[in-house]
Amino acid sequence: MVLYEYPFNEGIRTMLRLEHLFARLHALLPRDTAVDHHFALVTLFEIMDVSSRADLKSDLLKELERHKAQLQSFRGNPSVSEAALDEIIARIDHAHAGLNHLSGKAGHTLVANDWLMSIRSRISIPGGTCSFDLPAYYAWQQLAPDQRRSDLTHWVDTLVPLAEALLLLLNLLRDAGVPHRVVAQAGQYQQSLPPGRAYQLLRVRIDESSGLVPEISGHRLMVSVRLMRADAEGRLKTYHGDASFDLALCA
Repeated sequence: MVLYEYPFNEGIRTMLRLEHLFARLHALLPRDTAVDHHFALVTLFEIMDVSSRADLKSDLLKELERHKAQLQSFRGNPSVSEAALDEIIARIDHAHAGLNHLSGKAGHTLVANDWLMSIRSRISIPGGTCSFDLPAYYAWQQLAPDQRRSDLTHWVDTLVPLAEALLLLLNLLRDAGVPHRVVAQAGQYQQSLPPGRAYQLLRVRIDESSGLVPEISGHRLMVSVRLMRADAEGRLKTYHGDASFDLALCA
């Protein structure tokens, strides 16, 4: 099954982008080649760019507090495991404390590193990090993989509290959605949303063997999924048959 996710607001869209970038960074760091560590730096700078919203940190802190208050209301409920409740609240407290101790925006301390900022200023220019443009960076790329990885890990550590907080919030949001099987007739599926319910994320799972790709749109009153299929040249064309898939709405 292939999972597709559609955010209903800008806050969740930003969190999903950051999750994507942190996953890429996590994949690149353990590798040894200089080019992999180059793209790890590219990803690090992208994370700094995406997380530069002034209100991102405060929004994440508020969401963590809201989830904690909601979970605390389940205390004493016989159908809720107190041990599981304690465990998730402890994770929220840990994420909140780590994020709260960060000063300024994500990556704020890295901005003071002139060497990193010289790379950042040229890394978006095609070929801008050649040896004759940035000899110091080229020399760093010649270091042993463990030494480069140690530097990268040191820089990435400043972003760990942000990563922990947003991954925890996304997991809590995803857990709130219950998937159910729906059928798109003639390749189209629409569903009205109940008023007064603020959904934040739509999740669609489609059988990989079907070769179908969902084109998703939605707002607070309705969601729509149009199924597409790529032609021989990779261009998506509307699929006109019936097909089933799993859909989950997360509030």
